[in-house]
Amino acid sequence: SILIAASAETVWKLASDISVPPSFDNECVKTEWENAPNGPEIGAMFRGYNHHKTMNFDWDVECHITRYDDGREFGWRPDSPGGGAAEWWFTVEPAGAQPRLWFRATVGAGFSGLTPAIEQMPDRETDIVANRIGDWTENMWITLRGMKELAEG
Repeated sequence: SILIAASAETVWKLASDISVPPSFDNECVKTEWENAPNGPEIGAMFRGYNHHKTMNFDWDVECHITRYDDGREFGWRPDSPGGGAAEWWFTVEPAGAQPRLWFRATVGAGFSGLTPAIEQMPDRETDIVANRIGDWTENMWITLRGMKELAEG
């Protein structure tokens, strides 16, 4: 999480706009709404386009909005066989003149991009998962710092 010297409304506008994170993230390069006739709401869908520099690998994934509490929480889950293993979300926590923006994620059971690697090298599962969580953490911090700069700019 990070404190941002801007209004909670300004922070919320950034947190609930799917086009903002790709401006900062070094993996997600673009997003576009696919099925969101009423804008962001539970069940609305967008597509994320991604690139992993180290592996020189590109992919895209359809995501569903799973959390939407106007002004407070915005989250999504990518579709994968078996329901997907990950979920990401932003939470805006009003804290006086400097709201706190949280960027959280969970990973659990279910198919993900890690599944084929783990199936090929089951003895390296711990390392594979740890490396991926490291990538996530780095990208999440890049995004939070970029959103802070944008909101305060």
